[in-house]
Amino acid sequence: MRTFDPVSLYYITHIGNLPSILDKGILAHPKIEELNVSSTPIYNIDIVSKRKDKSTPDGKNLWEYANLYFQPRNPMMYCLVHQIEKEDLVVVGVLKKVLREQDIVLTEGNAANDPTRFYSRSEGLAVLYEQRRVIQNDWWNDGDGSKRKIMAECLIPNQVKPEYIDSLFVANDTTRNRVRQIVGNRQIPVIPEPHMFFQPKSKTQIGDNISLIDGDMFFSTMQTLTISVNLQGVMGKGLASRAKYQFPDVYVTYQDACRTRRITARKPYLYKRETSLDQELADPSLPLSTPNAVKWFLLFATKRQWRENSRLDDIEGGLDWVKRNFRKEGIQSLAMPVLGCGLGNLEWADVGPLMCRYLHGIGIQVAIYLPRERKIDPQYLKQSYLLAHR
Repeated sequence: MRTFDPVSLYYITHIGNLPSILDKGILAHPKIEELNVSSTPIYNIDIVSKRKDKSTPDGKNLWEYANLYFQPRNPMMYCLVHQIEKEDLVVVGVLKKVLREQDIVLTEGNAANDPTRFYSRSEGLAVLYEQRRVIQNDWWNDGDGSKRKIMAECLIPNQVKPEYIDSLFVANDTTRNRVRQIVGNRQIPVIPEPHMFFQPKSKTQIGDNISLIDGDMFFSTMQTLTISVNLQGVMGKGLASRAKYQFPDVYVTYQDACRTRRITARKPYLYKRETSLDQELADPSLPLSTPNAVKWFLLFATKRQWRENSRLDDIEGGLDWVKRNFRKEGIQSLAMPVLGCGLGNLEWADVGPLMCRYLHGIGIQVAIYLPRERKIDPQYLKQSYLLAHR
């Protein structure tokens, strides 16, 4: 029987709790009270109450366990980075040998959710092996259960001992410096991992309103997200494929727009979606109402047929439509991939200046997300190059 073999396990906490965690370990709630440890909670009272009322098969409630995640970049983290300053959040990396502890309980989803089942170590690792792709994924949704399953937990009775702490992950260098002061002489690496906290790895300002982003566009703070598509109604690869599975209604809308020819080679189609993204991405026990919760999708044709390469003149036509119509359509801010530069085989050296020519100075913030599959020569990312031909 194959079993799940995680690289590490993870605990999400407030930076103010690190001194006690490094000294006494990760404690279950009764242990915190017993040892009179001062702690800064990151979960609201509703979450805490729900976990206290939920029991494992052996009759203990979830409060009596320290809970570790197999994937920290999950719906709970999504909530926390919108409610707490990201500089105050730390993810504690725990050695996987913690799984050898006695009386641990594994779950195949968020332990507080009703459909979630509880397992012994051996049973749980076999179950988690079958859903390892969900746990290791970068996204989730409600419909297929991945939103619940990506939050699979390891429940440790009473305490995760401090010797199991292997690493500390933070959102940026500023937090790393703060955490290093707390760590002191302990040989525990402090690692900036912005992706884990839904932050871009890097951001470069171009002119007044354009940012070049190395990150995940689907977690952008921009109001409107751009999806590169073809005119055949096929979402087979790249960003389009992810949109198809993460947001099925976008796929249906796209196919209908192709069928009715509301999208053309030089006229994108704007889907003014009304569903809150937070409702889909956040843990259901932590409803959010962030200023940018509702996302629109701009379906931008970068290919006429999915097997063809992109055409630079089509890209220019679509950008011209955006520049002429964004205000009338109500677009308040815009995220875009590098149009036609991935599967379309165009070169950023050509597309970058074209995008900046049409989008620079238009009066809204524009985030251009750089390709994750290949590196761009740094000389073509400089403002002097991108704005030279405006």
